[in-house]
Amino acid sequence: MVVHRHRPVSRDELAAAVWPDGTQSGLETGFNPLLSKLRKALGAQAIEGRATLRLHLPTAWVDLEAATEAIHRAESSIAQGDWLRAWGPSQVALFITEREILPGQDANWIDDIRRQLTDIRIRALECYATSELGVGGAELGGAVRAARQLVRLAPLRESGHRTLMNALTAQGNLAEALHTYSLLRTTLRDQLGISPSPATQALHTHLLHISP
Repeated sequence: MVVHRHRPVSRDELAAAVWPDGTQSGLETGFNPLLSKLRKALGAQAIEGRATLRLHLPTAWVDLEAATEAIHRAESSIAQGDWLRAWGPSQVALFITEREILPGQDANWIDDIRRQLTDIRIRALECYATSELGVGGAELGGAVRAARQLVRLAPLRESGHRTLMNALTAQGNLAEALHTYSLLRTTLRDQLGISPSPATQALHTHLLHISP
C-alpha cells in the first residue's frame, strides 16, 4: 500500500501480495483481520475505501519516492552541466539504494521494487561520478571510485565505462583508461557479440591521440 499509495489498490491485489503462494484462502479469515489491525495502528482515516483501498498519509516520507525524485533532480542537473547541484541529490539516491528492502522476503512485487532500486542506484552512481568529474581537482578520486562501482554493477552499460575512462584520464592515468576500453570491448564481444558504440570508440580514438 505504501508503494502504491497514490492509487487505489484492490483487496485481492493486496491479499496476493501478502500471500503470494496462494496459501491464504478467503479475505474474511485472512486479510480483513490484518486490515483492521492496520487501521487501528494508523488511524481510521489513514486507509480510504472498501472494495479498493488507498493509503492516505500526506506527510509521510517514503524512501523509494525520495530516491526517485532525487535521481530525477540529479539527472536534470547533469543534463544542464550543473555539477554541484547534481552532487547532493545523487548522494541521496545512493544512500537510500544502499539499503536492502525486506531482507529474507521473496515475492514478485518485492523483486519489482528491488529492480527499481537497482536501476536508481546505477543511475545515481553515474550522476555522482559525472558530477565529481565535472568538479575535478580533489574530487577526481571519488569519480573514479563511483565509476568503478558502476562498471561492476552494470558491466554492459557503456556510459559507465566512458565515465571511468574520462575520470582516469583526468587523473593522468591514461594507460588504465585505455585498459578499461579493452576490457569493455572484450566483454561486449563475448557476451553480446557486438563492438563498442560509436561514442565509446570515438573516446578511445581521442585517448589514443593524446597518448604520449
